[in-house]
Amino acid sequence: MRAYFVAGVDTGVGKTHVICALLRDLVQRGEAAMGCKPVACGDRKEPRAMREAAASPALSLELVNPVFLRTAADPRVGGDFEHVALSVTSMVEKCQPVFQQYDTVLVEGTGGWETPLCPGATMADFARALGLPVLLVVSNRQGAVSQALLTLRAIRGCGLECRGIILNQLNEEWDSAAVTNRSMLEEYTGVPVLAELIQGEDMLDSDAVLV
Repeated sequence: MRAYFVAGVDTGVGKTHVICALLRDLVQRGEAAMGCKPVACGDRKEPRAMREAAASPALSLELVNPVFLRTAADPRVGGDFEHVALSVTSMVEKCQPVFQQYDTVLVEGTGGWETPLCPGATMADFARALGLPVLLVVSNRQGAVSQALLTLRAIRGCGLECRGIILNQLNEEWDSAAVTNRSMLEEYTGVPVLAELIQGEDMLDSDAVLV
């Protein structure tokens, strides 16, 4: 079994879209692959999209998303409002069933790297406990290099390896930042940009990304 933690420099950068693009390619290659959103807040659109991308729409949603909080906020806030006790240990345990059933698993963090998860812990603590190599999703826009550098330093500070960056183009129009971000990221971070996902594309070459 191979698994990766898919992190984002912020919320709304397209982590789920990237995971789904990879899952479609993996399934097309005949691999048993699935995404995992350990905790979803507000709705379950993202885990449902993962099931669809993995060609398993009838799969139990609880396997893909073991914790669902209806409160559209950080998991810590949602857990408090809904009286759901979250912990890093329990979240790691809840991921084990999907790890046991698939050859490749892509675990999506909630929000950014330091999103509050539970009392005294953030998503960074959860990622550290899982101990998986990290794929970092960066939105291809102005400010991308700064956000990536800050997040990479935090990832390394947790003792984790970032295997590479995936640039996700959110807008149709390309400005000077979008055109130059790839070269700037590789120069300043020392981490390879494994892929660029252009708006409208829904598949990524998994052989190039999952190295």
